[in-house]
Amino acid sequence: MKTKDYNRGLRHGVAVGLGYFAVSFAFGMEAVTKGLSILQAVLISLTNVTSAGQFSGLGIIAAGGTYIEIALTQLVINLRYCLMSFSLAQKLDRSTPSWHRYLMAYSVTDEIFALDASLGGSLKPAYHYGITSVAVPGWVLGTLAGAISGNILPAFVISALGIAIYGMFLAIIIPPARQNRAILTVVLTAMGVSFLFSVLPVLSKVSSGFVIIITTVAVAGIAAWLKPIPDEETKGDD
Repeated sequence: MKTKDYNRGLRHGVAVGLGYFAVSFAFGMEAVTKGLSILQAVLISLTNVTSAGQFSGLGIIAAGGTYIEIALTQLVINLRYCLMSFSLAQKLDRSTPSWHRYLMAYSVTDEIFALDASLGGSLKPAYHYGITSVAVPGWVLGTLAGAISGNILPAFVISALGIAIYGMFLAIIIPPARQNRAILTVVLTAMGVSFLFSVLPVLSKVSSGFVIIITTVAVAGIAAWLKPIPDEETKGDD
């Protein structure tokens, strides 16, 4: 593990960890209000690390849903992480051991994927682990703090915490989008496609998980075809 890459990941992961703390704080509070124990809420965050998946799963648990319902819901919502993992696997050096790939897959989230994907050159496992070392503790500790707090904070504060994740994601995608017109086009196109899914009668019935998958495959695929990354930009660095 290269210390330089790991430390770089730590620095870049601070914003992710802070944003995760805020969002998981709201999850922890909601979990205990729906009957889960503090330990159960923390274990869910430690083993899942997915905001949309955890919140949806929490609703099913509170409603007394079945394991099949939870499994299918998580599959639909989190299937996009498979696509992200495929993408990152291509960015890793071919000599990277398989156990690194399996371990990195645990913490592939939207924000961590955005940082990994925007990194110049090949992706070093140490960089990913640096981000994870801040992001995952932020997610778990936020859940713990929220679960302990219970219903102390007013509802409007909880709602405000839920917006933090969007501000954090904007902070990640705006800098590269300003520097690269192709990235800006992809971002704007993805926003437009997502908007169509939310307003058109037929498309609005598609679940949010499939919307993300369809948008990602369509927009990224067309962008890769029309504007492929030159070979010199994908080569590994020493």
